[in-house]
Amino acid sequence: MGFLRRSLIGVFLFGATFAFLAIAGATVWNAVQVRMSDSPRQFGSRERVASVNLVTVDAATIQPEMTVFGDVRSLRTLTLRSPVAGSVIAASDNFVEGGSVKAGDLLVTIDPTEAETALALARADLTDAEAELKDAETALIIAQDSLEAARAQADLRETALVRAQELRDRGTGTTADLETAQLAVASANSSVLSQRQSVAQAETRVAQAGTDLERVRLSVADAERTLADTQIYATFDGTLSSVAVLEGGRVTANETLAELIDPSALEVAFRVSTAQYTRLIDESGTLLDLPLRVTLDISGVTLEASGRLTRESATVADGQTGRLLYASLDAAPGLRPGDFVTVRVIEPPLDNVAIVPSTAVAADSTVLKYGENSRLELASVELLRRQGDNVIISAENIDGASIVAERSPLLGAGIQVNPLTDEPAPEAAAEPQMVQLDDARRAELVDMVNASPMPDDVKTRILTQLEQPEVPVDVISRLENRIGG
Repeated sequence: MGFLRRSLIGVFLFGATFAFLAIAGATVWNAVQVRMSDSPRQFGSRERVASVNLVTVDAATIQPEMTVFGDVRSLRTLTLRSPVAGSVIAASDNFVEGGSVKAGDLLVTIDPTEAETALALARADLTDAEAELKDAETALIIAQDSLEAARAQADLRETALVRAQELRDRGTGTTADLETAQLAVASANSSVLSQRQSVAQAETRVAQAGTDLERVRLSVADAERTLADTQIYATFDGTLSSVAVLEGGRVTANETLAELIDPSALEVAFRVSTAQYTRLIDESGTLLDLPLRVTLDISGVTLEASGRLTRESATVADGQTGRLLYASLDAAPGLRPGDFVTVRVIEPPLDNVAIVPSTAVAADSTVLKYGENSRLELASVELLRRQGDNVIISAENIDGASIVAERSPLLGAGIQVNPLTDEPAPEAAAEPQMVQLDDARRAELVDMVNASPMPDDVKTRILTQLEQPEVPVDVISRLENRIGG
């Protein structure tokens, strides 16, 4: 019985093992069939949608601004030089660096002793020359009278000769009387010739005396001019610079004393590239009369002036490129020659253009336009100008369309997007907002500036702006933030 029981248990275990192996083989076979089937298992997926900022392209007429840098110069600058040599015996109280003078003010007096002596000697020579001329004219009159007398005597001798000839023809006269009359006529003619020579000499003496008199008069005028040159006057209203002489010093002829600058007549010189220059000329190559703005930002305060293009340099200097342009400035309070300023030239207007962020345009001058089904489309544009963080493009093909404001490598044509904003394209920089101050507020700001530790020249510029009827709001804000108002 025990043997039979153990045999049955062995048969059962063998059958169970065979069944498990069959199940395992069937499972592997089914897995291979599914793997090798033609219809693989599909899993559901969603398209990625990117979020972008959009701006609307509105075609308009825009005047671009060309931003360059230049330096302020004076249109009227006079170098004061000493016409004569000598010691400076007097100098005006305003004859100092930065001194303000008016037209006609006496600036410097050089010792006039030598010039006065030379003038006195020249005037003495003039008196002698006038006396010599008068004496020569008197001698000429006398010589002319002597000539007339000699001619009268010669006429009498001629008459006597004729009478003697008639007497001899009648037989009452002698040959000796006739010869005597002939000799008298010859002597009278010789006397006339001698007097004529005296008259010629007298005329020559008068002419020589006249020439000497003119020469002496020129010497007197030169001496008077030299004496006048010992006093140096201001020829126009201005400010002195590079003052190199003080009272008591000695100067040489043509030595530079100072420079007189007219601070109200200013211009700005700036250099542009050749490509920029082509935008500022007309078809004939003539420089356009365009407006511009000049700004100087110093210590949080902005000084601004307006002007217009006037001329260009005739040549390109060695080692330079582009073109050097000049523009005259209107009233420019606070600006001084030598200031390094920012120049914004208002170019001729462009029609049917739009201004958009520079990040919206790719390097190949394309933009991504928001199209149907919220998908992006690639559009080509013409890049006309770069203006700060913005660019000006031609809006001929995309007028009214919305474009991506910020391009990225993840965006391209055909991608579905989710617009976050739909704002109009940024406009050109607005004019600074101005505000009128009442007397109390103006006085408070002036006191704040005077009490601040700022340099004197900066204080002067700020106070100049505060004296204007209208003051920029940003200037007041920066001033209060700087001082703590």
